[in-house]
Amino acid sequence: MVDHELALPQTMPLEPLPADQVLQGSPLAGTVPLTTVADTEVGVWEMTPGVCTDVETDEVFVVLSGSATVQFEDGTAVELGPGSVVRLYEGEHTTWTVRETLRKIYLA
Repeated sequence: MVDHELALPQTMPLEPLPADQVLQGSPLAGTVPLTTVADTEVGVWEMTPGVCTDVETDEVFVVLSGSATVQFEDGTAVELGPGSVVRLYEGEHTTWTVRETLRKIYLA
């Protein structure tokens, strides 16, 4: 049996982020879970342009489209674009600056 999904054309239900997370703009975000492997959820996440904060869960993601910077508490900043692979750790505090709508596939 083969499960097959196309991540880029997924219809994404977008909603405003909680006001206490938004630092600039009016970003929207959404998630579409695709499948589960063992205890790991695989899905697609998208955020429109803006700046927000987040507290992360354990996750690995690959950027499919868009452009952004994610900044960590220690000052480290990672530039994101198609093909970027990033590992996030539970409890990390981050700031996301999305310049072009960002779509990623995640494993969490």
